[in-house]
Amino acid sequence: MPELPKIIQGGMGAGVSNWTLANAVSRLGQLGVVSGTALDVIVSRRLQDGDAGGHMRRAIASFPFREMAARVLARHFVEGGRPAGTPYRAIPMYARTGSARDLVELCIVANYAEVFLAREGHDGPVGINYLEKIQLPLLPSMYGAMLAGVAAVLMGAGIPIRVPGVLDAFALHGPAEYPLSVTGSLAGEDTMMRLSPSDYAEGVLPPLTRPAFYPIVSSNTLALTLVRKANGRVDGFIIEGPTAGGHNAPPRGKPALSAAGEPVYGERDLVDLAKMRELALPFWLAGGRGTAEGLRDALAKGAAGIQVGTAFAYCAESGMDHATKERVLKLATAGLARIFTDPVASPTGFPFKVVQLEGTLSSEAAYLARTRICDLGYLREPYRKEDGATGYRCASEPVAAYVAKGGGEENATGRKCLCNALMADIGIGQTRAGGIGEKTLVTSGDDVTDIGRFVMPGSSSYCAADVVARLLEAAS
Repeated sequence: MPELPKIIQGGMGAGVSNWTLANAVSRLGQLGVVSGTALDVIVSRRLQDGDAGGHMRRAIASFPFREMAARVLARHFVEGGRPAGTPYRAIPMYARTGSARDLVELCIVANYAEVFLAREGHDGPVGINYLEKIQLPLLPSMYGAMLAGVAAVLMGAGIPIRVPGVLDAFALHGPAEYPLSVTGSLAGEDTMMRLSPSDYAEGVLPPLTRPAFYPIVSSNTLALTLVRKANGRVDGFIIEGPTAGGHNAPPRGKPALSAAGEPVYGERDLVDLAKMRELALPFWLAGGRGTAEGLRDALAKGAAGIQVGTAFAYCAESGMDHATKERVLKLATAGLARIFTDPVASPTGFPFKVVQLEGTLSSEAAYLARTRICDLGYLREPYRKEDGATGYRCASEPVAAYVAKGGGEENATGRKCLCNALMADIGIGQTRAGGIGEKTLVTSGDDVTDIGRFVMPGSSSYCAADVVARLLEAAS
């Protein structure tokens, strides 16, 4: 990536930052980013819905391992789409060892397909965003994205100190390993996940380029730790503040809640940009920076630019369900959009930004009416069982099941199933017994209240080009 972008489009949600959005942003000379979260289930459901437009099949047709591609299509594509009102066919959940080969192949192909489509038709760079907290699919996900020529890997929600070494290994099609965080594991215990591309490759292997690695951090300490201790090259940082959407880092020090029940952030949560400049690596500022003034200020403080999420989440190209997008835009333009930073909604324990929308899981009534179930499992917590084996539990699963696995009942209170809700956000939510569909739970940054500025008079929507143009006003 010879010239650094001034704007990095955030890798939002599961499928909100989809290939269509990233393609549009990269065509405009900035860094378009696809979300790498749950791409296996997303691509599977697109195929089960008949693959409108044939985009998934076009991408999979270019996959370098032809037999694997054929197996994925045979397992997941439904000609004409699944019958209306019927559930999506489930895919297996991951485990540290012994994940079904079918699942690993789907994960590799799905990550490849999303990046391939985001890169199609232009020569701009494309990035992919992962959550370090979602560790189980990381290795096949990154290998699939690299097969498609991803230019940058972005990662937050954890301490990704071992990711650079994975990228280095996969660039040579070599085997890689990554430690799984297992609650209660003993010192020296093997918790490594491993992937050897040679176990999946076919024929002559295509040359790969090692992508840039941009960790998403919220403290100088973490940035310094990554520079000093990562097992490979770190190429820059995205510095994200607590006004950003999705998961936020918890406040430092003794936790405190406001009168409204939101986490309280203070001076200790500010990043010292002078210390960031001392690292001599490019950085981008994120969280409430989605204006031309925000970009100018970032550049003046030594940043390479800004990362912007919320403004892109509601543009025409994003993967958010159209009806949901329209509802939030109407609220924003009327000055009625509201965000609540929920300290308990996420099974991860991280604060999670939630748009307040009647009828979604932001409503207590809708949350209580939902039957708790964990059947996607991306946010499960690995833990050490009494026999030494690795078990998996989720604070949003049925409380009795969670407690039986050693979880505290108090830790399950208020937890919401983000996995299923985020699928519903992009229009592919699961259909339950009786034809009941999963409810949405929409996340955005605090500046969702101001997204109406992108909508021109006489219009009810806007596109990625409108966002880029507004951000670059007088910023050069």
